[in-house]
Amino acid sequence: MSSTARQYLELCKPKVVALIVFTAVVGMLLAVPAWPPFYAWFFGTIGIGLAASSAAAINHLLDQRIDAVMARTRNRPLPSGQLGVTQVLTFALVLGAISMTVLVVWVNVLTAVLTFLSLIGYAIIYTVWLKRATPQNIVIGGAAGAAPPVLGWTAVTGSVDPNALILFLIIYVWTPPHFWALAIHRRDDYAAVDIPMLPVTHGIRFTRWHIFFYTILLVIVTTLPYLTGMSGLLYLAGVTVLNLGFLWYAFRLLSDNDERLPMQTFGYSIIYLMVLFAFLLSDHFLKMILS
Repeated sequence: MSSTARQYLELCKPKVVALIVFTAVVGMLLAVPAWPPFYAWFFGTIGIGLAASSAAAINHLLDQRIDAVMARTRNRPLPSGQLGVTQVLTFALVLGAISMTVLVVWVNVLTAVLTFLSLIGYAIIYTVWLKRATPQNIVIGGAAGAAPPVLGWTAVTGSVDPNALILFLIIYVWTPPHFWALAIHRRDDYAAVDIPMLPVTHGIRFTRWHIFFYTILLVIVTTLPYLTGMSGLLYLAGVTVLNLGFLWYAFRLLSDNDERLPMQTFGYSIIYLMVLFAFLLSDHFLKMILS
């Protein structure tokens, strides 16, 4: 892969988009008792993935000033000068246009509309306004990031189902403890660019307690698939183990000042979400086999 191609790929935040697409595909597979129609799965995955990539590129564009200051982001394509503003804007708009065309023509209008709203919610409302307006930015803005399973569900069924909203709620509640752990580690960077992340405005101790409380709420919310009959004992057993792990990290954060712990918690939270959705999928396929 050429250097320029790598820069464009970095604009897409491929690791983040991969997680988005994975949760969307799980939403597709959970939406129907058997296998979803191939065209809905194929084109839905492409459309949602391209929209997420477009949103990521717009985020790069709008955050280029603060990215140039923060240690974690100063080597990104825009602040490092490897790509220009026109190139990034054109790339983002082309990806967005293709994604909307794919979803409208080969999936359904509802999925296209919801995907577009999610793109605007993350790339514009969160990045431009919420991120800079309130320490609750990630709580309010988390709705956009929690949408992929709903998008996957509507891609297959053409409607929004209560079970899809449970998946939305899981990611929505997961997002604050996930991101605040990173924010604790990167608090100096956020302070340097006047971004009011919770550890900057209210301190590390306050943020740790919020991570702990949200983790308890996450434990409650993640039992809903079992309590509603959406998933069975396989999922319940798996998510129980995952929740014990998350609670352990959150509890340790309250009293352990090890500087490595916030990033360890952040890393676990990513594994947590991936494996949780894998348990949802495994439980679903087990039901298919046994029925």
